[in-house]
Amino acid sequence: MREAYIVTSLRTPGCRRGKGALAQTRPEDLLKTVIEAVMEKTPNLDKKDVEDLMIGCSFPEAQQGLNIGRIIAQMAGFPDSTCGATVNRFCSSGLEAISLQAMRIKSGWCDVAIGGGIESMSIVPMGGNMPRPHPKMAKENPDVYVSMGITAENVANRYNVSREMQDEFAYHSQMKAANAKKNGLYKELVPTPASRFVEKDGQWEEQTFVQDFDDGIREVTTIEGLGKLRPVFAANGSVTAGNSSQTTDGAAATLIVSEEALKKYNLEPIAKVKTYTVAGCRADEMGVGPAYAIPKVLDMAGLKVEDIGIFEVNEAFASQAIYCLQQLGMYDDKSLWTSDSDKRIVNVNGGAIALGHPLGCTGAKLCAQVINEMKERGVKYGVESMCIGGGMGAAAVFELV
Repeated sequence: MREAYIVTSLRTPGCRRGKGALAQTRPEDLLKTVIEAVMEKTPNLDKKDVEDLMIGCSFPEAQQGLNIGRIIAQMAGFPDSTCGATVNRFCSSGLEAISLQAMRIKSGWCDVAIGGGIESMSIVPMGGNMPRPHPKMAKENPDVYVSMGITAENVANRYNVSREMQDEFAYHSQMKAANAKKNGLYKELVPTPASRFVEKDGQWEEQTFVQDFDDGIREVTTIEGLGKLRPVFAANGSVTAGNSSQTTDGAAATLIVSEEALKKYNLEPIAKVKTYTVAGCRADEMGVGPAYAIPKVLDMAGLKVEDIGIFEVNEAFASQAIYCLQQLGMYDDKSLWTSDSDKRIVNVNGGAIALGHPLGCTGAKLCAQVINEMKERGVKYGVESMCIGGGMGAAAVFELV
């Protein structure tokens, strides 16, 4: 089987749903920006050389519907010969898109492809515009439809993840992100044109500006402040807005090629897509998915936790991220994940609690973050993983070239 090489991997800023800088920018425009940036940062490769675009999206409807994968290929100026598709595995949709393209390259079915993800949670609401659970299924087995916040409470209660542990974890996520923002560590971030509409003389006028930072980072966060927040999913619960991921808008894209394409177009790869897998778990505790997916993907790769130099484990909620790290033997040693440790290898520049979780984009976004940080640190192996609504986990191993 051939190798699949990542040449370029980029993301837009992640900005808060509703109140953030990208709230009034159409998802197609976000995706167009990051895909064009990927092509601009890949010399020697023309758009006609890209065979296919596959885009992950958790709620592919309305402005991000109608097969946005094909639409964006046309919007971004790719020729008719460049195809496009949309894939949905909820929170891992972006990683699924990248991995499907990598598998096509490994199989010899393709030589140059782009995998990415998009989610405008401001424009398309969580759950979609017209959710319609099956009535019989909803009565007999409602867990597959349950709020992800409730699943986070279930994880906290079943596995003794305290409020104090969650708030501490959330604090360090914010501090790691604040440090990365201050010191310009997000090398994968693309300054993104954004729109806002203001009323002027009785008419709506579009204003444009460039957004070049994640606007959900709270630099002034304190553990004491987090402790004052009320639970949001259960009256006596421990999951709050402060120790949960932010709902955000964003897009990301990754260019993947075969070894033959590397030579043909004289491209410089960053990493190889080594392995990818998914693993199932109980729907009512979907957040534990990475605890199953990461050991499975490492076994496939012939590696151990100790072999991995950097992890991006999506922080859908602090409770589930903590539990997964516990199962991997990486939580008790706080030097591996706290903001004041120079030995940290988990979510080194902050996670979704600080940077946001734009559902269908997250898998592609985390790929950009882990690949570029691997390059900066010279780390041989990196792992990306996330839990998935409905009771799954996904994980991938990347190898630095």
